[in-house]
Amino acid sequence: MPPAKKLSKIFDNIDQKLVDALLKTLQNAHRADFCIGFFRLSGWGQVADAIDHFAGGEDACCRVLIGMSESPDQELRRLQRSLRQGADGDDDLDLARAAQLKSRVATAFRQQLVGMAPSNRDEAALQRLCQQIRAGKVQVKLHLRYNLHAKIYLAYRDDPDNPVTAYLGSSNLTMSGLRIQGELNTKITDDLDNEKLEQWFTDRWEDEWSVDISNDLLVALEESWAGVERLPYHIFLKMAYHLAEEARAGLNEFSLPRDFRGKLFPFQEAAVKIAARHLNERGGVLLGDVVGLGKTMMASALVRIFRDDFNLRPVIVCPKNLVPMWEQYNTDWDLGARIIPYSLVQKEFPNLPPRYKLIVIDESHTLRNPEGRRYTAIADYVHAFGEKECKVVLLSATPYNKSYRDLSAQLRLFLPDDRDLGIRPDAYLRAGGEDDLQRAQVPPRTLRAFEQSPHADDWRELMRLFMVRRTRSFIKQHYATYDPLRKRFFLDLHGATPFYFPERLPKTVAVPTLTPADPYAQLYAPVVVDAIGTLSLPRYGLATYLRSDASRKATAAERPLLENLSRAGKRLMGFCRTNLFKRLESGGAVFLQSLDRHILRNMIVLHAIATHQPIPLGAQTDDLLATDTDVDAESAVVQEGENDEAAETVAPRHDTVDVATYQRRAEQIYQIYAGPMRSRFKWIAPALFTAQLQHDLQADVDALLKILISQGVWNPAHDAKLKALLEVLHDLEGKKVLIFTQFADTVDYLVTQLQAAGIARVVGVTGQSENPTACVQRFSPRSNGVGDAALLTNPIDVLIATDVLSEGQNLQDCDQVVNFDLPWAIIRLIQRAGRVDRIGQQSDTVTCHTFLPAAGIEAIIGLRRRVRQRLKENGEVVGTDEQFFEQDDQEQEQRLLQNLYTETAGSLDDAEDQDVDLASYAYQIWRNALAANPSLKTIIEDMPDVVYSARRRDDPTAPITALPFTAPPGVLVYLKSASGVDTLAWMHHDGTSVTQSQYAILRAAACTLATPAVPRAEQHHDLVHAAFKLVEEREALGGGLGSPRGARYRLYTKLTAYRDHLQATTPLFLSEELERTIDEIYRFPLRPGAADAINRQLRSGASAEQLADLAKVLRDEQKLCYVQEQPDDLSVEPQIVCSLGLV
Repeated sequence: MPPAKKLSKIFDNIDQKLVDALLKTLQNAHRADFCIGFFRLSGWGQVADAIDHFAGGEDACCRVLIGMSESPDQELRRLQRSLRQGADGDDDLDLARAAQLKSRVATAFRQQLVGMAPSNRDEAALQRLCQQIRAGKVQVKLHLRYNLHAKIYLAYRDDPDNPVTAYLGSSNLTMSGLRIQGELNTKITDDLDNEKLEQWFTDRWEDEWSVDISNDLLVALEESWAGVERLPYHIFLKMAYHLAEEARAGLNEFSLPRDFRGKLFPFQEAAVKIAARHLNERGGVLLGDVVGLGKTMMASALVRIFRDDFNLRPVIVCPKNLVPMWEQYNTDWDLGARIIPYSLVQKEFPNLPPRYKLIVIDESHTLRNPEGRRYTAIADYVHAFGEKECKVVLLSATPYNKSYRDLSAQLRLFLPDDRDLGIRPDAYLRAGGEDDLQRAQVPPRTLRAFEQSPHADDWRELMRLFMVRRTRSFIKQHYATYDPLRKRFFLDLHGATPFYFPERLPKTVAVPTLTPADPYAQLYAPVVVDAIGTLSLPRYGLATYLRSDASRKATAAERPLLENLSRAGKRLMGFCRTNLFKRLESGGAVFLQSLDRHILRNMIVLHAIATHQPIPLGAQTDDLLATDTDVDAESAVVQEGENDEAAETVAPRHDTVDVATYQRRAEQIYQIYAGPMRSRFKWIAPALFTAQLQHDLQADVDALLKILISQGVWNPAHDAKLKALLEVLHDLEGKKVLIFTQFADTVDYLVTQLQAAGIARVVGVTGQSENPTACVQRFSPRSNGVGDAALLTNPIDVLIATDVLSEGQNLQDCDQVVNFDLPWAIIRLIQRAGRVDRIGQQSDTVTCHTFLPAAGIEAIIGLRRRVRQRLKENGEVVGTDEQFFEQDDQEQEQRLLQNLYTETAGSLDDAEDQDVDLASYAYQIWRNALAANPSLKTIIEDMPDVVYSARRRDDPTAPITALPFTAPPGVLVYLKSASGVDTLAWMHHDGTSVTQSQYAILRAAACTLATPAVPRAEQHHDLVHAAFKLVEEREALGGGLGSPRGARYRLYTKLTAYRDHLQATTPLFLSEELERTIDEIYRFPLRPGAADAINRQLRSGASAEQLADLAKVLRDEQKLCYVQEQPDDLSVEPQIVCSLGLV
């Protein structure tokens, strides 16, 4: 009777784990054979130590035979093809096919390596595998004759009783196969069976179609993140290379039209191609280069690309004063565009034929109010097409005003507010905004979510998807050549005359205070400043004076007016108060003019109240807060943007200043308003307001009258600023001089006084001028290419202009700029210099003369400080002008004013690189590196993902510049999210996030080729993993279900309870569809329509079953949730690109 066979032992990785038994067996083995379907490099760490004691060589190594050279899907397709063709499956195998399969597996190894989340253990295991292959301890072959699904582990020992131990089953050499997932393996204990398995393995190992891939695997490992040491500079360049992907794609994908080639500077050509990429991919782009860099020319080239390549007919929308300029470009460059001034938008766009699918909007920052009629007309036209079908190009050097919503308003012209952007406002979410978004059911990767954020970093992250913006300093640093003889940077345009960047020279014009009786000094007196600060300004806050029963007593026509009054409130009051102080700084004459207007407007309302007649309302909306106007705010409020000179000529200003005179003028003007001009106003009954309105109006009149009476009639002969200006013009005789001021009234005053002083060739141009382009051509004929004799024989030597007019005009014949007054947004000073410091300026210097008090800047600084404090106390809005991505910085303002006063060089240079779009900034790093060392292109492009390096934080070859904090130790990580968005993370060594500012992180990574690598920190890989998890969490949209009272929370709660009930009672009725519906509700926000429908059912007491049926129907119709799907490929998780340690 034969001996009884030993019972085989079963390993299912549940009760018994295969890896434990295998390791114990290998400890006493001198060689091993593994036949596996798939080889996961991360799984090698499970057995690496047990193999290391092998001597190496043919009979003392671990032979690994990989049986699967293709994925299951590929294998299925091959078998189906073979069955159709009647083949056996391996008839088409030859040397070429074998080489192809071998290459595929090598590529798969590389993909495994870049798909790993690195760890110290994995790195050690992979480095150990490299050593073992080099030492001959491990040999790897790929079986190609046919796919091997078998999994066998054979261990050979010097044990005559048990020379071979075999494990046969389902486990691959992977982490999950050896240790985790449910498998079924058995230990073969019969010697005869083991011998058969050994022979079976040997036959296949020695098969001619089993090819050795040990060296291929070794090369993949040595080139991977776990292989050779990398230079910090190479990691920095890899970050820049990937961040510049959009820019590089645009440069490669688009070509300039033939007639534009050689006409654009390289920086302009790059901007056009990058913008074309944004426009094509996202349906819109903002060209936001600072003034003077040729946005109009770049926009023209962009229009031609999309007209020629995509057959899109263009419409150009621009301010009325820029129409002649655009008409010239339209002709010169064959744009085929229809040009519509802003004033005709609401008339033209509703009737615009649908063939126009490219809308160019010049000075797009003027469209910041989505409720405005012009805005609505354009938006309705664009959104009538399919998404991204009608494309929009925005042009603005100052796209951001007081609110980040100025930016979102412009983006909304082409961007649906619920489009998945792939990015989130992370700074806002970290500050606690996630709960607010969930309560409001706002998807976090949408424009609606960004609109909630007050954080500059969030808006930078958003705008890098849509904006191309470079500064003058950026162009000088990266595109210009330095001329050591002239000590200037210059741009060269294909052999044409080089353009040298001029130096901006600040020069102070000291305004003396002649005597204590000097009128300008009197106006700066504390009593005047305090009087303005304590004005009630009731006409700007009418909502606060409404009677409690006003809504009930108001007529149907008046009720919408009450709502409008409530929305205006404090914002308009702050704007008006600031406007008065701006007028004070601009000049005494225009300040007194504002006081006169203010008194008169108050008296008109008082007249209406006293005579029980309706009160006329003008532009009581946020439109008044626009800073792109040069009219007096007091005038604009009443006129609703239109000129009411007809009324003022009936009752002009009198030299006599008393209440009776103003009452008479107010009565006369009221008759005009109520008669011929009635349609320009809204009208509201005075009975809707409390008596306090009349009291506060009269109190403000009394306070302002006191100032006017004390001042008397303005005498230009005593105007110290005017005298100083005349002296400047005398010194600059023979030169073109451009004088800037904030207000059209100041322009009119100066023109009159300069002409009276004998300066003949002086002209003023404002936003209300009929033909400003003709004046600009007379002032600067060379830069405008003017050959018209009539213009050349009637030149202008002194041009007085407001900030509004100068946008988009060529003024380069002039190199002398005078700032007669100081804008409250300091960036305006820099922009004023940029009006003449443009491409085509031939002077080596641009001199900027700025009027400041002779006694110092303390008077201005003190005034502005008191104004801001008063507005803050009143809860009012400071009426500042354009900023970009930084909040109001009073210290910066004071520093610049001080530098102007001391005539410090560089005071008027623009910001460095902070405002440059990230793609352009990163591309320039990459471009500069290749220019210095072309071989870097191959090195960086061939570098695999997950690579890392480390350097010292204080390395002198890699200074961390422009950071608002001391760089802490940690790791800079570059990842690509599952949705394909590039993300930089900076992890502190304690595991927290340092900053998510992409600029700050890229700058922190900056170093040079001379920067040495140092050993990484022990926790380097852990911090990379923490960054990985951080990005992974951002990608997840679900988690929070919002308020317990919200539709989403209540629906989820009821459906999960219903599911649990079905599971416990009638599991057969539990459908997969219900599970998927519940999962979708958990992961994604409800659509507004779905929330409304569900709330109605909840209020009606619908059962859980009825709610489930409704939710499933809505889901089937794709109306339930905002589902933002993950891409259906291997990139379902964030991908680690590279990392740089700071130690």
